[in-house]
Amino acid sequence: MTEQELIYTLALQHVPKIGSTTAKKLINHCGSAEAVLKEKKHNLLKIDGIGHVTIEGLFDAIHIEEAENELQFIKTNDIQVHYFRDEAYPERLKHCIDGPILLFQSGNINLKRQYVISIVGTRKITTNGIAFCEKLVDTLSSYNPVIVSGFAYGTDITAQKAAVKHNLQTIGCLAHGLNQIYPKVHKKYVADIERHGGFYTDFWSNDNFDRNNFLKRNRIIAGLSEATIVIESAEKGGSLVTADIANSYNRDVFAVPGRTTDSQSVGCNNLIKQQRAHLLSDPLDIPYLLNWKLEADKKQVVQKQLFVELDTDEKTIYNYLKGKDKELLDIIAIDCNIPSYKIASLLLNMELKGVVRPLPGKLFEVI
Repeated sequence: MTEQELIYTLALQHVPKIGSTTAKKLINHCGSAEAVLKEKKHNLLKIDGIGHVTIEGLFDAIHIEEAENELQFIKTNDIQVHYFRDEAYPERLKHCIDGPILLFQSGNINLKRQYVISIVGTRKITTNGIAFCEKLVDTLSSYNPVIVSGFAYGTDITAQKAAVKHNLQTIGCLAHGLNQIYPKVHKKYVADIERHGGFYTDFWSNDNFDRNNFLKRNRIIAGLSEATIVIESAEKGGSLVTADIANSYNRDVFAVPGRTTDSQSVGCNNLIKQQRAHLLSDPLDIPYLLNWKLEADKKQVVQKQLFVELDTDEKTIYNYLKGKDKELLDIIAIDCNIPSYKIASLLLNMELKGVVRPLPGKLFEVI
């Protein structure tokens, strides 16, 4: 994207009554943001869904002026800018109708051929929530996923610190421009996160700090990820909004259940009860339900190290499958006399150990 194209796209993004969805509609119709801003008003009004209120103020000179100022900030601070039609724009976010037309980045983010999940939850995370979150990231680290969150207190920063600890990429999605950090106490984590990933936002450096920005930010958290995991949540909260958005994008949602008397588990329990999230009781449920695969070299290393460490049930399954070409999960459970609720975790452990592999249709075979 040339500098001139960026200025016009920034200007279109700056128009108050034109959100991401409408901006894309206008760009797709006219060909570019520059073409939109140079089009005759009566022609724009012929576009389905575009009315006088929508384009009110569209041609005000202030938008170009502000765009030029923001471009200077972008250049001065080496901000990377991703246009929604560019190859570098996150692929999953391209499929979200309300994904931003411009996404601003700091750090070193690489989403190509990566598993990407978002981990969200209450800012008042409990000790149990922290323990599960850290165990989750630790367990999934073999798959080298990218961990996305909102860089907020509680669950967000717990997940992102765990990602850094395990040398995983992590992305903080911000509800403000890249000229500031909120909460300020998290400034001490910025350098580590930028070394292990970075930050995304669609807010400008001069955007007012507003709590509604956090809800808008959540669509990026959900949109970047193939699945959203809610660790803990009260009956209402921003993480539930993220889960709803993920559902609207037809992405998987997982929720960690808790006791009915725990205030920070009400939201998760409701997600599960209302069938808006998978119940997540074991971190290995994630790679199983998302059909993740270990890299071949990692499988070989794990297989050499752990092949002899099969427990009794795993040995039963292994010996059973050795005599089969392949078999269904439910049949394995029946023939091996292992409860169905337990069989999935056992097979996942065996996959991590490099002795079995899943096939389409819930089939498994020995490697």
